[in-house]
Amino acid sequence: MKKDALPKIVLVLDRLRSAHNVGNIFRIAEAIGAAEIICCGYTPAPPHPKLEKTAMGADQMVPCRTFPTSLDAVNALRAEGFAQVIAAEPGPDSPDAWEVDYQFPLAIVFGNEALGVDENTLKEVDFCVGLPMLGEKASINVGNSCAAIVYAVAANCKKRGLI
Repeated sequence: MKKDALPKIVLVLDRLRSAHNVGNIFRIAEAIGAAEIICCGYTPAPPHPKLEKTAMGADQMVPCRTFPTSLDAVNALRAEGFAQVIAAEPGPDSPDAWEVDYQFPLAIVFGNEALGVDENTLKEVDFCVGLPMLGEKASINVGNSCAAIVYAVAANCKKRGLI
């Protein structure tokens, strides 16, 4: 898949604590051809030594900007004309990530592993998507969640002839 073939996707990181997780997400973003990462709140952003180590250079390849809150980021993306802003937040009403026909440009908000996406931000997104949680723990690493969801978006794009 060519980098410029994927429709515009931006990943919004809401209060992630681990620089290692953020670095991993930079690698995922580069691999999928994401247009940008937005780091919100206390999410580590480049330059950061632990992030750089995990990102393995992807932090230099994927543009990044920061906002005080994910709500500020969502409002900015709306003003920039994003067709769809969604949150990765599992719940009873959240369709599985591969069941959605996404609209582009698309932004996906990923939240803090303990707190989720900020509740004020959740009120402003178009909807939430999730991954099936079939075990008792019902929790996976945010980087793993990001990979599964963005590749579900890519598969959906391929199925629809967008890539």
